[in-house]
Amino acid sequence: MPVKISDNGGASVQVEGMEVGLTLGLENQEGSLKLLLKHCGCYVKDISIKLDGGASWLYQGMIDAFEGKIESAVENAITKKLEEGISRLDSFLQSLPKFLPVDDKASLNVTFVNDPLLTKSSIGFEINGLFVERKMTLVSNNHHKNLQSLVFCADSSKMLGIALDEAVFNSASALYYNAKFMQWIVEKIPDQSLLNTAGWRFIVPQLYKKYPNDDMNLNISLSSPPIIEISDGKADGIIYSDLIIDVLETGKVIPVACISLVIHASGSVRIEGNNLAGNMRLDNFAMSLKWSNIGSLRMYLIQPVMWTIIQTVFLPYANAHLREGLPLPIIHGFTLRNAEIIFSNSKLTICSNVTYAKALDLSL
Repeated sequence: MPVKISDNGGASVQVEGMEVGLTLGLENQEGSLKLLLKHCGCYVKDISIKLDGGASWLYQGMIDAFEGKIESAVENAITKKLEEGISRLDSFLQSLPKFLPVDDKASLNVTFVNDPLLTKSSIGFEINGLFVERKMTLVSNNHHKNLQSLVFCADSSKMLGIALDEAVFNSASALYYNAKFMQWIVEKIPDQSLLNTAGWRFIVPQLYKKYPNDDMNLNISLSSPPIIEISDGKADGIIYSDLIIDVLETGKVIPVACISLVIHASGSVRIEGNNLAGNMRLDNFAMSLKWSNIGSLRMYLIQPVMWTIIQTVFLPYANAHLREGLPLPIIHGFTLRNAEIIFSNSKLTICSNVTYAKALDLSL
């Protein structure tokens, strides 16, 4: 007959003098971060396993006999788990996107440039940071100087610092300009009387005389990419625009004059989630007659009209897009918190803490 044997008891385990050592390397590999495990080891000085209850006197002898092998097995198991964890973290870093979509026209090139800069308390990364066409998939070969210093934040307790050179903003400006995004036809404005020749009869009499009581529209386009300049404490923009006055007569669009504008604006920026949003206001503008099919124009009479159009049409249109913001290079799942924005010579710096909605999934 089979004999059933059972036993029960308890055990306590005490580990003394455990040391774990890791030596890691972090380098740029074709625009991605490569995490290298150079050394990994675990040392256990002593493991004490005490059994009680049942036939613990029998098992205790076996445990004591294999104590050295148990210590070695624990050291190997911990080392293996560390190696697996580093491998998963490396896979996660390798999987970070090289381009962040902004909209259907543009992406932000976030490929890493140069090797990270390591200090005792922080890691500095340099990314390409320029805006490229959405369809572009090749990494830019633009030359970058070696990263000389980390982003400076006056509040050293901030967890993250991001420095954006004005070249980043000007790359976005050039991209949207080349995509023909910076042109539009204005058919409705707050003062709708300005879109009828009757509203111009005392400003440009010959326009009203030639096209009495005809509706009009304004064809606005930029003649070159806007220029963004960042200096201590502020950001400024220079916008070169052409405004064509069109008369709508019996189903035809008749261009009658073109006025060139040079608009000087100052801007403010703020953080919206993980986006850098902005707003601009008019400082001053200059204007000149580019061409006319209705004779010479008295520009000093037209200037107040242009001021009204810039303030009520041009700037609201531009600010509607600026409010949407541009994405900052933040790892998915993290959100900026209590961010500060600092303007310096040709550079905008964001110093912030971060929060995350959930732990990073490294089980790749």
